[in-house]
Amino acid sequence: MDIILIIIAALLMFLGIIGSFLPILPGPLTSWIGLLVLYFTEAIPLDKTFLIITFAIAVFIWILDYIIPAIGTKRFGGTKYGMIGTTIGLIVGLIAPIPGGIIIGPFLGALLGELINKSDGKTATKAAFGSFIGFLTSTFIKFVVAIIYLGLFIGVLWDYRYALFQV
Repeated sequence: MDIILIIIAALLMFLGIIGSFLPILPGPLTSWIGLLVLYFTEAIPLDKTFLIITFAIAVFIWILDYIIPAIGTKRFGGTKYGMIGTTIGLIVGLIAPIPGGIIIGPFLGALLGELINKSDGKTATKAAFGSFIGFLTSTFIKFVVAIIYLGLFIGVLWDYRYALFQV
């Protein structure tokens, strides 16, 4: 049963990394659920304090994920249309087989969103840049936390590797 839980936890870890880029899936929270699943294995004793601290960090990052892009957009004069455009551009950029689509998509989406909002070209470009910077910052932070959680996961597995495969 422990091996099945570890496989599920590993899948959640990788989903968390993918979720760092997808706005639908909360990356660090998904990775934390992987750590929680690992807690339920009998071979690997995880400390409750460890889980509480990592959960608090995941929730904090989840909250920041909503604040950082808004700050970037507002700081550069953007509107809600730019933020919505950034999200739509990200999804299109992920789906479209264009090299660098994940980077180009959010910027173009924010630019189109601002132009739809009847901003002039200069204001729309500035707001799109702010929205894009906010998106990149938020995504980078989520990715780093998800990678750290994956490192913690691998480290714990490594520490208890002999307990896992006892016969």
